[in-house]
Amino acid sequence: MMPKPRLLAAPVLGAVMALGHAPLGWWWATILAGAMVFALMPAAPRAAAVWLWLAGLGYFGLALVWIVQPFFIDPAAHGWMAPFALVLMAGGMALFWGGAGLAAGFGHLAVATLFLALELLRGFVLTGFPWAMLGHVLIETPLVQLSSLGGAGLLSSVVLVAALLAAIPRTWRGRMAGGAAAAVAIAGAWGWGALRVPAELANTNASVRLVQPNAPQAEKWDQGRALLFFERMLAQTSAAAPVPPALVLWPETSVPFLLDFPGAAFGMMANAARTHGADTQIGFGVQRLDDGRYYNSLALLDTSATVGQIYDKHHLVPFGEYVPFADWIAGSPVGGLAAQALQGYSAGPGPRTLELGPLGRALPLICYEAIFPRHTRVTPRPDWLLQVTNDAWFGTVSGPYQHLAQARLRAVEQGLPLLRSANTGVSAGFDGYGRSLGQLALGVDGFIDIPVPPALSPTPYARWGDWPVWGAICLLGIGAVARKRLSG
Repeated sequence: MMPKPRLLAAPVLGAVMALGHAPLGWWWATILAGAMVFALMPAAPRAAAVWLWLAGLGYFGLALVWIVQPFFIDPAAHGWMAPFALVLMAGGMALFWGGAGLAAGFGHLAVATLFLALELLRGFVLTGFPWAMLGHVLIETPLVQLSSLGGAGLLSSVVLVAALLAAIPRTWRGRMAGGAAAAVAIAGAWGWGALRVPAELANTNASVRLVQPNAPQAEKWDQGRALLFFERMLAQTSAAAPVPPALVLWPETSVPFLLDFPGAAFGMMANAARTHGADTQIGFGVQRLDDGRYYNSLALLDTSATVGQIYDKHHLVPFGEYVPFADWIAGSPVGGLAAQALQGYSAGPGPRTLELGPLGRALPLICYEAIFPRHTRVTPRPDWLLQVTNDAWFGTVSGPYQHLAQARLRAVEQGLPLLRSANTGVSAGFDGYGRSLGQLALGVDGFIDIPVPPALSPTPYARWGDWPVWGAICLLGIGAVARKRLSG
């Protein structure tokens, strides 16, 4: 049994590891604290599992602190749930870290290998939640270019290997040598990432206007304020530009009406778009009712006030947009915190691309869907990625910036430009290397016109996904077992 002071060190070190995530981006703190976590980890599997679970509790407790924000939109009704939600979420995510400790009997490398496997599985278990992966701390560095080869899994492996090099040696001299080796490896990868990105931006195509109304979540559906936000988006849409946008993009659930009951709104929106020419479309987030079920959707409206293509969000937020198993238990969906319909949203049929004329083919992602790399690998390959989101739910400290970073990561993984319109921010655009094409600050209302650059050639990750990383995990796992048997 470990002494209590040592046990208390685990969540503290885990919290320090979380400082690598946006908005601070102290990636080096993640590696240094991670090295200490591995260096102090007990050798016994059960004790190692407890140690890593406690470290994970501190890590996720800080990295996911934004998760309490939705409960304070209506604090009188939901505020009491906030601490329970954070503790349960952090404790549940930490189980993936604790599970890795069960491999301690096979050595540190086996623990790190199982850690990486469980890190990837986090994106699938119980619909998945791959937020705050270790590799995400490298998104704001040139090392993010490695994700074009192996996605977030490869980035996480870089963090793990760097931490292990400094942790495994038993002497301080050995650990200094290991740390130096990690620094050399990181410097080499850093240089490769910097050299991969060309100095000049590629020639651009037609432009997209990103609209950011900055509607606070507590006021968004208020009858006295909803019209104000709608009129604000109309004014932002019709504002003059040297080069007329081909598409004006409004955020997730941006309009205060159901798609089927717009009243005079479509005419007003079409008039605003028509100021740029007959071919400008508006892509807007909207709720729609179909056959008794509600959907969180993105619809396209042309200048004749006709709705064309529609995309329904297919990966919903558990307990946010629906309550799991309610359809089976109660016979109909039940809404969560973010669902305006009491019965909640239903899932759409799956990913689909939108044909946008001069802008080519775009793959729409609504909010949370952009954190899943598997949702961006579709056939036929799109020309760019389009995200609409309402990050007002995430507060103003860390959540919106972490969401923005993951959107940027999707662009690098696929070699595709990504443009996102966010209700309260951060609305932004990235090219296929993850370079910023422009953005609006968090908490302001306005718009920005961004020309959409051409897509890069398909990256290795776009072709093969996580399979190479899984292959390496399997080989390392087999090697760890074989080494244990030979030595035992």
